[in-house]
Amino acid sequence: MNGDMAGVVGAGGVFLFLIVVVWQIAATWRARMLAAREDQYKRLAAKYAELLEDNVELHRRTLEELAQTRSSVTQMEKMMRSID
Repeated sequence: MNGDMAGVVGAGGVFLFLIVVVWQIAATWRARMLAAREDQYKRLAAKYAELLEDNVELHRRTLEELAQTRSSVTQMEKMMRSID
């Protein structure tokens, strides 16, 4: 009976050890996934910032071209009025 008890305690200890090992593996895997996800978010944020800067530059150029076009149209209108 004493040997049976030792076997039960030993089997329980082995099962407990396996549960802890599996739990730690799962926790490590989850931490790696979270770190990878955070890295993806950082890359996405950097890409967004770059695209935003490009968009601001395009907007600035468009405004300059619009101002030049307005100036040209105004000059053409003055020239057309002076001809009449």
